[in-house]
Amino acid sequence: MTEKDGDARPGRQHRIRERVGAEGFVRTADLAAEHGVSVMTVHRDLDVLQAQGWLRKVRGGASSLPSLLFHGDISERMAANHATKHRLARAALQLLTPGQTVMIDESTTCLALAQHLTERIPLTVITNFLPVIKLLAGEPGITLLALGGTYYPAYDAFLGPHTAESVASFGADVLFMSTTAVTGATCYHQSQETVQVKRALMERAGRRILLVDHTKFSRRGVYALAPLTDFDAVLVDDGVPPGTLRHLRDLGVPVTVVRAR
Repeated sequence: MTEKDGDARPGRQHRIRERVGAEGFVRTADLAAEHGVSVMTVHRDLDVLQAQGWLRKVRGGASSLPSLLFHGDISERMAANHATKHRLARAALQLLTPGQTVMIDESTTCLALAQHLTERIPLTVITNFLPVIKLLAGEPGITLLALGGTYYPAYDAFLGPHTAESVASFGADVLFMSTTAVTGATCYHQSQETVQVKRALMERAGRRILLVDHTKFSRRGVYALAPLTDFDAVLVDDGVPPGTLRHLRDLGVPVTVVRAR
C-alpha cells in the first residue's frame, strides 16, 4: 500500500459503503474503476467494511443486504417505531425486580428499556451494546459489566466469538433481547456474529424475554437464531395481525400483547 493510498483509504471506504448501501449491490470491478485503484485494493476495502458489519462481500462485488434492511445509524434506528419501542420497554420494565442481574442485547428496543432501568435499582447490568454502556456508566445503583470482543461500528456493539466466550463467565436472572426478523415462529438475524452472542446470552439467563414490534414479522433474515418457544415471554405490540397471534399461541409461544393506551 502506498502512502497516497493510505491517506485516501478512509474516505474511499466511506464512499464505497454509501454507494453499496444506496444501490444494494455493486461490482468490485466498477468500484475499482470509479476510485482509480486496483481490484485487490477494493477487496481489502470490502474486507474492512464487512468486518465492521456495514456490508457483505459476495461473488463479484458487495451487497448491502445486512445493513440496508436491518441496521443503520443508532439515532435513525431509535427513531423508527419510537413510540412502540417505548411501550414495549415499559411493559418489560414491569418484569424486573430490584436486585436482579440483567442482560441487555444490542437492540435499540432494549436500549429503550435501558433508559428506564434506574427506576428498578439496584441492578447489575451485563451488555455488549456500547450505547447502553455509555448510558449506564456511573449511574448510582447500577453495577455495569461490559462484554468485550471485536467492535462492530455498524451495530455499535461488541460481537463475535470473543464476546460470546466472555458471556460464559456470567449468569443472569433475566435477559432482554430483540431480533431483526421473525419468520413463522423462529427468530432470524442477518449477522452470524450477532447470532453467536445472542445464543450465548440466552444460555446464561434464567429467564429470556423477547421484545419485538409488528414490523419484525414482515421481514426476512438469513441466520436462524432461536424458536419463539425458547423464550419465557414474548412481548409484541398490537400491530401484530390476529391470525399471527393465534398461530403463535397454538404453537405454545408465550405471547403478551402490549396495547396502546
